[in-house]
Amino acid sequence: MNNCQLSGICGGCLYQGVPYSEQTAKKEKEVLDLLETNHIEYGEFAGLEPAPSVTAYRNKMEYTFGDMEKGGPTTLGMHRSRSYMSVVNTDDCMLVDDDFNLIRKSVLDFCTGRGYVHYNKKRHNGLLRNLIIRKGERTGELLVCIVTTSEEGFDEDGFKEMLLALPLKSEIVGIMRTVNDNIADRVTNEDTKVLYGRDHYNEKIMGLDFQVNIFAFFQTNISAVERLYTEALEMIDDVTDKTVFDLYCGTGTITQTLALKAKKAVGVEISADAVRSAHENAELNGLTNCEFMEGDVLKVLDNISEKPDVIVLDPPRAGIHYKVLPKLMNYGVDQILYISCNPKTMAPNLAFMQEHGYRVMRIKAYDNFPFTKHVETVVLMSRVEGK
Repeated sequence: MNNCQLSGICGGCLYQGVPYSEQTAKKEKEVLDLLETNHIEYGEFAGLEPAPSVTAYRNKMEYTFGDMEKGGPTTLGMHRSRSYMSVVNTDDCMLVDDDFNLIRKSVLDFCTGRGYVHYNKKRHNGLLRNLIIRKGERTGELLVCIVTTSEEGFDEDGFKEMLLALPLKSEIVGIMRTVNDNIADRVTNEDTKVLYGRDHYNEKIMGLDFQVNIFAFFQTNISAVERLYTEALEMIDDVTDKTVFDLYCGTGTITQTLALKAKKAVGVEISADAVRSAHENAELNGLTNCEFMEGDVLKVLDNISEKPDVIVLDPPRAGIHYKVLPKLMNYGVDQILYISCNPKTMAPNLAFMQEHGYRVMRIKAYDNFPFTKHVETVVLMSRVEGK
């Protein structure tokens, strides 16, 4: 991995060329420094858990069509480091398996061979925008979706036939085309057409089955997150006969795992697509004691009559809104489990809860995304008696 030819050029990785032990040491120090800066008192810091694998760990990639230099050949890959406009070809990316690299190159060859033009961010014209590839790690199922504008001329049948002819290790179970005419530089699903197969892949995690569609939020490193979730949930006392709130629940992986033991698990999530997937997957797993509520946690909590015995938090990178925190404190639960993907926003949240009667009992960091800046952290907080 340290020999990547795009080290310092591709914006996908931060720590190319840095020995892995140094990467984990940097991330562990970052967490400890933030705890100190925010005056967090804690019982046990269990260190940082290295990744199960430092290569081929991503099960999803969202590539962008563009060019390396203005007016140059069309490229397909990641944005160049510190450059919004340039896109580099990620020919031999080691964050993904060989199937991803072959599909990416084959799609680029298909499109350039037909003279298709990539979308221009300034002029807002052109056909090609993005390529999304997703894989079920436990099932070996692949989804491929090309994102284009509504300009005419894209050969859907030829695209499908090209992909199905590739000598892949895994099986393509769905091929799609999404139309996106939005001027914002992000994938917007204005219309998706299934060209082949189905619109989802199957995955297994935490002993449960999940159907994941092309745009659903789902963890991108299955082995690592399964270990994180398992160890995180083991921190909580027995939830038998208890009601658990899983706030910012995404597609409900943790909610459903809790429901296997709890009296009831309530998941709250702002994404309608994620909530829809959560309902479908709970039904798929035969779980009847799960409830999923769509909406902003800040507002939804005002409309839930039930009171939780335990709260699990897994917020986005922005952390927990400052107006949500007092509502959580008012429940007065004995334990709060905080799963963070951004220690910079986690630490101030912990400081607030510490000021309002909670103490960090145990904290552990996880490197689920080697060679990137990201670090995951799991924190168990307990209510201090008499507060």
